[in-house]
Amino acid sequence: MLDEVGYLAFDNRNADLLFQVVSRRYEKKSLVLTTNLAFVDWPTIFPSATCATALIDRVIHHADVIAIEGESYRLREARERAGQRSPPPVDRPPKSKKK
Repeated sequence: MLDEVGYLAFDNRNADLLFQVVSRRYEKKSLVLTTNLAFVDWPTIFPSATCATALIDRVIHHADVIAIEGESYRLREARERAGQRSPPPVDRPPKSKKK
């Protein structure tokens, strides 16, 4: 499984290594890949459009591409955790009124 492709940009060496992994598994083994980038945006994270196109070609051939829309579950859980960590409200006695 390759998680969060596109979170960081690839230099030439890392793009070559990723291409090797994908190529070795191509038509032999399954590959699960997650990304928040559309394929059209991949040239922005790889050193060249040719590299991105070659990877996309191998990744989507025989693939089931599932686009998930909606709020990130990680973001939702982080918000929930932040809400749980908030200190409880402090009970203060009401201010006395001056007569």
